[in-house]
Amino acid sequence: MFKRIDHIEIIPKDIDRTIAFYTDNLGFKIKERNKMNMPNLSEIAFLTLNDSMIELLAFKNPIPFSEEPRVGYRMLALEVDDMDKTIAFLLSKGVAITRGPMTIGKSKRAEIKDPDGIGVELRQW
Repeated sequence: MFKRIDHIEIIPKDIDRTIAFYTDNLGFKIKERNKMNMPNLSEIAFLTLNDSMIELLAFKNPIPFSEEPRVGYRMLALEVDDMDKTIAFLLSKGVAITRGPMTIGKSKRAEIKDPDGIGVELRQW
């Protein structure tokens, strides 16, 4: 019946800046980008990384992201092949590492933030 998670939705403050962050720094590709003719929604973009997908929704005047703990999804997590190489690459692109890297059991974990402060976990299993 259920097959997989199809996509995660993110509402960015600036869709162009967010697309650039995910494509230039994290390897996502633009699958589809559509202008919308709705009162509060102006555009939808789908970004893919292998078989994972993010849907970006460009709403007019969205409420800013809050880092305060709240009920709901907390962050997006990406699996990486080599944590040390990934960290070096991100630092060379000007992306700050906001937490870690740290070893947890047999895995390594670090965190970065997207342009709106939404956490992105990096995990090497």
